[in-house]
Amino acid sequence: MKARLAATIVLSIAVHSIAGDFQSNWRSWRGPSDSGSIDQGTYPTTFDADNVLWKTELPGKGCSTPIVNDRVIYVTAPVDGNDALLAYSWSGDELWRRSFGTENAGKHRNGSGCNASPVTDGNALFVYFKSGTFAAVELDGSVRWKTDLVQRYGKDTLFWDHGTSPVLTDKYVVMARMHQGESWLAAFDKQSGELAWKVARNFATPTEGDHGYSTPLVIQHNGKESILVWGAQHITIHDAHNGEVLWKCGNFNPDNNRLWPSIAMPVIIDDMAVISFGRNDRGIPRLFGVRLSGTGDVTSTNHVWLRDDISSFVPSPASYNGHVYLVRDKGEVECVDPANGQSIWSEAFPKHRSAYYASPLIAGGHIYAPREDGVVMVASVANDKFEFISANDMKEPVIGSPVPVENRLLLRGARHLFCVGEE
Repeated sequence: MKARLAATIVLSIAVHSIAGDFQSNWRSWRGPSDSGSIDQGTYPTTFDADNVLWKTELPGKGCSTPIVNDRVIYVTAPVDGNDALLAYSWSGDELWRRSFGTENAGKHRNGSGCNASPVTDGNALFVYFKSGTFAAVELDGSVRWKTDLVQRYGKDTLFWDHGTSPVLTDKYVVMARMHQGESWLAAFDKQSGELAWKVARNFATPTEGDHGYSTPLVIQHNGKESILVWGAQHITIHDAHNGEVLWKCGNFNPDNNRLWPSIAMPVIIDDMAVISFGRNDRGIPRLFGVRLSGTGDVTSTNHVWLRDDISSFVPSPASYNGHVYLVRDKGEVECVDPANGQSIWSEAFPKHRSAYYASPLIAGGHIYAPREDGVVMVASVANDKFEFISANDMKEPVIGSPVPVENRLLLRGARHLFCVGEE
């Protein structure tokens, strides 16, 4: 069912044109620069489940973040017990759905068989599901190719539900599997699905330390297209053309703490990677600043700073205006200088027993942080200060991250896809 209600926020349409076109497209789950932020636009700050532009009922529970390409919205969700990718128009009407094999449903209360988010290069869509289904889909919904990575390389042994999303290089779609057992990074031809290269990525860690849910980042390293992977308590940088390890850094858990999986995605500003690690949910936070320069094993030289008082366990940090923003698992909000790790300010959303699983979005100078019970917190973070604005109840769990396009926000709930904005 789709309900169309009048919006209460008056929005202005900002004209913006750069490579990647932030206003028209949001082609991967953290956006065009993997920052989780957008500078331009005017986005709504007060809304709720009944105060939206439109909402569309989804066919099943999923936790992935939607993406947008040329005003078409794509999201994964189970359909009649099968993995599926769905396309919606800019007005919320379903355009098509493409079903695959049987869903492998989630184990965690905030998990699903489609935690991984789709990604597109504007020519095709690429999806992965916990079941092992890995596919390229044309923009009209027809399948370009499909394979099963569980059948090919064995089932994953993750304690919880697969979360790593595919990423795109110029030529390949790349997947990472980090778990107890044979871990790997692999690249597949976008057109044919044929394996281009696959490299082992195995490190000895304490229990669960080798379990990874973070998504790789495609970066430029020493002038070369490269893939940065965080997991198994190491960062590695690989040549995008053949998977060769160009750079690696360890020493993120010198005390050999158990039950420290890698979940939050790194954020990069200039040549500094900020890594949120440890168990903030258990009072054991770790936040690292690591310089990405050099080649080979840089463990002894490239750790720049360490915080043992703040981090986030599940939500990935966002970067905005040269700063790193963390929404911690219980709603504390931190603005950090990536050069030295020092806090610029420390604030918090109103206390509540529910935790934060979605990664925050910063859009138009506001931070949007969904709580697991579906209340979306909004605060201004412009001018290097925090001002709480609103708590917006969507009346169902929200685990995916908000998506900003053309002054609208898309929110993926457990049962509905919401659009907040105006016509």
